[in-house]
Amino acid sequence: MDNIVEKYTYRIEWSEEDKTHIAKCLEFPSLLAHGETAQEALKEMEFVVSETISWMKEEGEVIPEPLSAKKYKGNLTLRVPPELHRALAIKALEQSVSINQYIVSRL
Repeated sequence: MDNIVEKYTYRIEWSEEDKTHIAKCLEFPSLLAHGETAQEALKEMEFVVSETISWMKEEGEVIPEPLSAKKYKGNLTLRVPPELHRALAIKALEQSVSINQYIVSRL
């Protein structure tokens, strides 16, 4: 198994409907795997990701970069309605902080 497979971001949850654990890889949102236990579901998902990467390499496809390897700037642009912008500005002023500081504190 490629070392890169271990660097991807996995989530495992119980499916009451299917009565099984469902594993997902955030970098490959179209892929799912399942297992009787969370460990089995993860092992199966890692195998599916490994096979998918092998196929993508053969086809000359771009392999997704693991989220853990991505660099984030720490800023994002957010569009909000003017009324919400005003309300955020008022709340920030009430707390004597910038809008940015107020929003970060709320997140």
